[in-house]
Parts: sequence; C-alpha cells; structure tokens
Amino acid sequence: VQALQAKLQILDRQRREVLAQMQQLLGRSETLQDFLQQELGAWRERQQRACLGATVDTRLRPLETWFTELGQGLFQLLQLLRALGDLRQKVTYERDPLKAETPLLEQRLRELLIYLLQRAFVVEQQPSMPNACKRPLVLRTASKFSVRARLLVCLHDRNHRMEAKIHIDRSGPPGFRKFNILTSNSKTLLAGDSPQDGLICDFQYLTLKEQKDSRSGKGSKGAGEGPLVVTEELHLITFTLAYAYCGLELELETSTLPFVIISNNNQLSSAWASILWFNMLSTDPKASGTPPWPCAAPHCPRPCCSPPPPWPRLAEVLSWQFESVAERGLSREHLLMLAEKLFGKA
Repeated sequence: VQALQAKLQILDRQRREVLAQMQQLLGRSETLQDFLQQELGAWRERQQRACLGATVDTRLRPLETWFTELGQGLFQLLQLLRALGDLRQKVTYERDPLKAETPLLEQRLRELLIYLLQRAFVVEQQPSMPNACKRPLVLRTASKFSVRARLLVCLHDRNHRMEAKIHIDRSGPPGFRKFNILTSNSKTLLAGDSPQDGLICDFQYLTLKEQKDSRSGKGSKGAGEGPLVVTEELHLITFTLAYAYCGLELELETSTLPFVIISNNNQLSSAWASILWFNMLSTDPKASGTPPWPCAAPHCPRPCCSPPPPWPRLAEVLSWQFESVAERGLSREHLLMLAEKLFGKA
C-alpha cells in the first residue's frame, strides 16, 4: 500500500508540473500574440500608405513565419491537452488536477487559437485594376479587377476543403448603389507552388455590375434618391473562409480597405480624391460609407465633415503622388510653394 501511495504521489506531482508548464507556455504565447498584433497593425498601416503611393515594404513573409510558428505551437499544446484528457480517463484519483484544470486550459487555448486565426486572415492585395496608373482602390464597372487574401497561419487539413467566399457591401449604407460580383464568388484556399508560398486565395478577372431597380429600370439607387455623388461612395469587399484543422472549426473573415466604384474614366480623379481624403482623415480604415470630407465652416452640421488634415500629413501624401509616378518625391521647396498656393504666405 505504501509503495502504491508513493507512486500516486509521484504521478500527482508530475501531472501538476506538466500543467504548470503549460500555464507558463500559454502566458508566453499571449505575450508573443500581443507582439504579433502590434506588428500586424504596423503592416496594415504600411499597406494603407502603399495604396496611396508611398514606397514601403509590405512583404508578409516574416509575419507569416511568426504566425505559423505560434499557431503550430498552440495546436501541439491542444493535442497534448487531449492526450492528458485520455490519460485521465485511464488513471484518475481523488483531487486529480487533470480533472479540474484541463478543461480550463483547453478553453483558454481555444480562445488563443481563435484570436490568432481571426487576425491571421488578411487582404494581401487590395482591389485593383490592371493598368490603373498605380491607383488601387478605384474600380470601374465592367472592367476586370483582382484581389487576394492570405492566411498567415500555414496550417491546414489536406482532407478538408477550405472554401473562401467574397461578398460586396454585406451591410452597406442605405442609398448607395448595389453591385453584383460577376464570375465565381467562391474559391478553394490553396497552397502555393512551393511550401514557402503559403495559403492564398487569389480572385482574378472579377467584374462588377450594378443592380438595376426592376420598378424604374434605372440603377439601384433609384430615381428619387438623394444627390449623393457616386465618387463619394465607399464600398467594401469581405472575405469569409471556412477553416478547419485538428478538430477546430470556425469561420474567418477579413475586409478590404474602402474603395470607390466608377462607371467611366472621367470620374477617376474625383474617385482618387475620395480615397486620399478618407485614408488621411479616417481613424478606421475598415469603415465604409462616405469620406469624412474636410470642412472649414464652423459648427458644420454635415455628419461626414471633419476638421481639415494637418499640413504635414497632406504634404506627405502629395509627395507620395509624385513619387509613385516620377519615382521622386517633392522637395521641401516644392512643398513650401504648394503650401503658399493653398494657404497663402505665413
């Protein structure tokens, strides 16, 4: 009996040590996940600036490596927890720590995995047309465009078909035009040609067609809608992905930056102005609607008005426009001249 009691004490101590080590690993994983979230936020800012013409590094390979390594470690912990659960079914005793702590650890681990996977699904290439004069986020009806999403956690069950779908304006503001995405709006998430290419979902040769009002035969805004300029409408494309791996199943979702839909090239300049103003002034790069237009009038009642952007921010964006075309930004003297043209001499 004493020998059996001694073995039971050793087993209890080992189980508690394993659970304590798992607690430490989960704590370190949370710290690493917070760091990755900061890095991902910085990448999103760089991508937003790149869409406006800035020359920045928007490669995802480092982030993809970090996300995959963290995801792999968390899934291994999940498998270990399940093995401990099976062990408890075979050998248990009074005050067995596996009975009380394993379910709590598994719940915490699942929450970490879900949080990681939801943020690992990103739009790698924002909506853009070929030969768009380096102006993404402006699409033209009946013209082809492409958009691509990527899952930064390169772990998937090859026996499970992960299908990605795209939707336009799932909850668009009232009064906006409504569009249909022609060609297929679903695609299977595939690994690239080599293991280093990751998990991508590349939608190419898509076109948009405006929905018609069957009663009036006109566009979906109808004949009696307010005089909202079409180049002030901001639209969103949303990706959804049915993800499954190691018994964990969930739907992931990500959205593009807001974009403008035009019907002819004469609207291109106004549409690009909307994109510039929105990205300069909005604090939420995922918000659709109308751009927060700057307004100099005091106490302006328009809900879409906002204070004008600070000159350093506007100067930076103007310089990007020249750099994206001429491969050279504006000098300090050029910016000073523009400031005097806009605001007069100080």
